[in-house]
Amino acid sequence: MDFITPIAASPLSRRRALLAGGAALAMRLARRHPVAAREDLPRAITDVMRKPRYAAATWNLLVTDVATGETVYALDPDQRALTGSVRKLFSVGLALGELGPDHRFTTPVYRRGAVDGRGALDGDLVLVAAGDLTLGGRVTADDSIAYTDFDHNDANNLGTAILTPQDPLHGLDALAQQVRAAGIQRVEGDVIIDDRLFERFRVPNQNLLITPIMVNENMVDVTITPTVTGDPATVAWRPHTGAFDVDAHVMTTAEGTPDTVTLSGDGRVECIGTEGCSGTVAGDIPESFQAPLSGQPDLVQTFRIEDPAAFARTAFIEALQRAGVTVAAPPVAANPAGKLPAADAYTPEQRVAEFVSPPYVGYARLILKVSLNLGANLSLMLFGLAHGKRTIDAALAVERQTLIDRVGLQPDSFDFPTNGSGSPDSEASPRAVVRLLTEMAQSDVAELYRTALPILGVDGSLAESGRHLPAKGHVYAKTGTTISGGALKAQNLAGYIEAKRGRQLAFALFVNDAGPIERISDVADVLEDEAMITNAIYESS
Repeated sequence: MDFITPIAASPLSRRRALLAGGAALAMRLARRHPVAAREDLPRAITDVMRKPRYAAATWNLLVTDVATGETVYALDPDQRALTGSVRKLFSVGLALGELGPDHRFTTPVYRRGAVDGRGALDGDLVLVAAGDLTLGGRVTADDSIAYTDFDHNDANNLGTAILTPQDPLHGLDALAQQVRAAGIQRVEGDVIIDDRLFERFRVPNQNLLITPIMVNENMVDVTITPTVTGDPATVAWRPHTGAFDVDAHVMTTAEGTPDTVTLSGDGRVECIGTEGCSGTVAGDIPESFQAPLSGQPDLVQTFRIEDPAAFARTAFIEALQRAGVTVAAPPVAANPAGKLPAADAYTPEQRVAEFVSPPYVGYARLILKVSLNLGANLSLMLFGLAHGKRTIDAALAVERQTLIDRVGLQPDSFDFPTNGSGSPDSEASPRAVVRLLTEMAQSDVAELYRTALPILGVDGSLAESGRHLPAKGHVYAKTGTTISGGALKAQNLAGYIEAKRGRQLAFALFVNDAGPIERISDVADVLEDEAMITNAIYESS
């Protein structure tokens, strides 16, 4: 959800195959774009749009038949508006086509020096980050990526999260065990994280820092569970590392009292790499606490790590120690990047471990189902890397040119100036979004892309919407929410509808400037209204 909040280049033939015929289909669609007034839409749609809440709002809609390009419904479809997380359809869609659904990330570890007969490495051990979003922290038994409908990345905004059961340190432990199996029992030098895959960058969407190395998506999860009135609440966190400690001061209060739990530093951790780095969790939690939206009996909040390389270094040294490898260097310290060799200096015989991720399609599903801002921006950067670009500006530029030249978008129909996840500044017209959706529906990853989207009333960010509507299970769509200044700037929905009469439809539904937000349930109410509109489209088509 949005709140004012080394990869070898793939063959061009794959990219061309994905986007084949884009210009021709764009011309065909351009011949079929009547601009409708609200009166031209079914009453079931206009009744929603005319609710008092939307008196000052702007609605935009385009629905087309994927097979024929026929316009089914249109309301100002060429007007550009804020996209929110609908922007992720582009960043993840292009990455899925470029990398391919079976692409796997390989994170290697190299030794820099010789290993003597006693297993002592006379030199450094280097973990080379590969842009793996989860680094094993969500891997399931069937080699996929776990997620829940309430992801920890939005815990602080939503006031709720349901954590996946997997160990966030699984990938580091696997690497450490391989290092020990390679005969290394002691590292006389240092342990270093090589995070030079791309230039790290920060996006305005949630002020996120995007880096090539991620452990638990660069977060520490804190779970606060009430006990009995007057006693301290139970506070647990993960992953446990020497890099960061949690100082808990939360009391359980009587039923009906407010939840006042806060995190120090607004949840941002700046002290990683220094001894004694910690964050404070303080406040009260009622004995009868139920998390908003999910109804869980505990509160999950997160600290976000602002020095991921130093955090990963400490966690990896501790994983090595668990595997029986001692390290001479202190575990808690800044990442000594100045000791790194040239990026092309690693050789195959120096490789002592590697962690291979699940296929990228699992990452695409995670990002789209839960609207993972971190993953959408990483996907944009991975698309850039496949085209030889190592900076966010260069990645945005090559993405834009691809959307114009190969997807057939009009240059003035979209503007993605700063990030790959949406808010606060991404804009597109419904026609641009539907053009992308239509192209993806004709690609060789069409079914994987469609089923990676949240499904109405079933899972992801649409799990709680439209649960009692006939369209439940027939709408596959990306949500897009932007809240700023206490107001709902954008609540959008775009994707596919398996219509009642058998047609496959691509649609984009935008409402911008939908009024003040007093509680998170207000957003859910607007999303339910949009679910009712998709249901009207499902029933009438």
